[in-house]
Amino acid sequence: METNEMETLARLKKLTALHFRTLKPANDKSETYIAQIKVLNYFELGCIITDMLKLSILALDHDMHNVAEKKNQSINVGLILETVVQMFPLEEFEFLSCVGEIVGE
Repeated sequence: METNEMETLARLKKLTALHFRTLKPANDKSETYIAQIKVLNYFELGCIITDMLKLSILALDHDMHNVAEKKNQSINVGLILETVVQMFPLEEFEFLSCVGEIVGE
């Protein structure tokens, strides 16, 4: 049984190396992780952040006139959704499916 457990552990380590890509360990000893998103430049990052804030304001207060008073202040929902897709950990979900197969054996 111990050999089988070692083989299972080795398979899990291999699957982890292949699929756990969304979170990267922080370079300190805090045991925290960093999720990275891809942006074209600082301006796009700024747009994402401000649109997230505006969307949050809209969710809290259904009165959009405060956010959209100034010219060119609309929320780019497509950009927000693209960012969320980048953050969604599909590799980890694939890993969990593989773990489920191993556990089911």
